[in-house]
Amino acid sequence: RKQHLEEVRECDVLVHVIDVSNSMWEKQEAAVNKVLMDIGAGDKPVVRVFNKIDLLGNEEATDLQYEAAVAGSSVAVSSITGEGMEDFVAYVEEALCELLVPIEVEIPFDKGDELNLIHEVGHVETVDYRATGTYIAGLVPKAIANRLIPYFVNELNKNNNDGGSSEDDDEIDWVAIGRGRHSAKGQ
Repeated sequence: RKQHLEEVRECDVLVHVIDVSNSMWEKQEAAVNKVLMDIGAGDKPVVRVFNKIDLLGNEEATDLQYEAAVAGSSVAVSSITGEGMEDFVAYVEEALCELLVPIEVEIPFDKGDELNLIHEVGHVETVDYRATGTYIAGLVPKAIANRLIPYFVNELNKNNNDGGSSEDDDEIDWVAIGRGRHSAKGQ
């Protein structure tokens, strides 16, 4: 079993499905966490899924739903009734998005393979077809962002690196702040 679990070191996000109808579930969870630590995967992001809440009493199910809500990265579900599955998907998406970095690029029209890659492995927030290429704002894995550096069009970085000064340096770039870059121009 441990040999199979060692493959989790290659995973970006772990989904730990826990059968909460089993009275020993807490001990089983602790054992899994110990094995993860032993194989060097204890620092991986984990989405805990308390499954089979439909087999619990109402009060116990409600308590687990509350525990999951306050614990973060945990969700109580019933795979039979579908209860909690939307929350599960949201948590997995959130965990995966934490692995992505923001980009603003303009991909030349003859680099369609780069554009396809962004759509396949990233999260595209904005697409704008321009005269010189396709502008994309979104999120991609860091390795892909590094590959796309020649196409970056981040206006904040251009303004910060040009060494010049203008009367607009103190202006706040609300679009950039809305995209998660919390700084004013020229700072």
